[in-house]
Amino acid sequence: MPQTQSKKELFLAACRFEPVDRVPVWIMRQAGRYLPEYQAVRAKHTFLEICKTPELAAEVSLQPLRVLDVDAVIVFSDILIVAEAMGLPLDVPDSGPVLSNPVRDAAAVARLRAFDPTRETRFVGDAIRGICREAGPDVPVIGFAAAPWTLACYMIEGQTRGDISRAKKMLREEPEVVRALLARIATATAGYVAAQIEAGANVVQLFDTWASGLTAEEYEEFELPATQQIIDSLPFPRSTGSTAGREVVKILFAKGSALHLENMAKSGADVLSVDSATDLAEARRKLGCKIALQGNVDSNVLLGEEEEIGTAVRAAIEKTGGVGHILNLGHGILPNTPVENARFFVESARRVAVAAPAQP
Repeated sequence: MPQTQSKKELFLAACRFEPVDRVPVWIMRQAGRYLPEYQAVRAKHTFLEICKTPELAAEVSLQPLRVLDVDAVIVFSDILIVAEAMGLPLDVPDSGPVLSNPVRDAAAVARLRAFDPTRETRFVGDAIRGICREAGPDVPVIGFAAAPWTLACYMIEGQTRGDISRAKKMLREEPEVVRALLARIATATAGYVAAQIEAGANVVQLFDTWASGLTAEEYEEFELPATQQIIDSLPFPRSTGSTAGREVVKILFAKGSALHLENMAKSGADVLSVDSATDLAEARRKLGCKIALQGNVDSNVLLGEEEEIGTAVRAAIEKTGGVGHILNLGHGILPNTPVENARFFVESARRVAVAAPAQP
């Protein structure tokens, strides 16, 4: 079928369960180390210099659009920018991010500060404005932030290398301190993401990498209210029809999504982005046609042969019929992924036929 929809029309239609020419596709962490174009910029600038220099952030954000022809551009930034703005000094060496003065008690939570995202993190909004100018009105631009529990884990641990035991201990032993921290994070994040929307983002995504460390009960008691606080506060709710005014899609990604799917559906998000361990067909069965899905090809598949990539793409799309579905990976693209494989992943999505949408 010849494509008649622009990338933005395609993306928004998928979020509304409306007919699409094909399944839209982008890749989490699509601007980054696997791209030679990014490596060339990174050779001259530190990671934080790129994040905080709007022209550089816009340039590396746009590279996957030019190289892979993805259907959306996500701003290049880091989820810990909010933690730094709240008062925790941030460094990002090659070994991974480090936050000084981690939050270990109620007094540390009380010392966290509110910030004005139009001033103190204006570089993110300026990068989005630059992306919008370059990409034009027909390409959706994605802003993002960490979900509250994930940012809290980094703020409590000071760094994470797969270990959030201190954060889990605090959750068990000092639940009210964690609850207060999550509320402070949610308030700061809501303003931060709203500023990205005002700068031109059509889509915002919350990343909840460490949701996998929560039980379903802990997620419902602690993380869900904080996530709802952010989503409920955002301007421009998603419209229910393509003729309405400006709309902004809210996506919630969680690692460990199979355990939290029902709670995630209560968040107010328009799209749930699920990890590779979550079966898309089962997720659609549970959610029906009211919340779109994003995902969920295993990132490791892109290290294999084209046949394997094509098979995984077809399998993912067939599980949803290609309706109410944005194709993506189940987590970020791996740094050693061959560029040609990433390009083939995007191209493969365009070869799979989609079904007629079911009635919501």
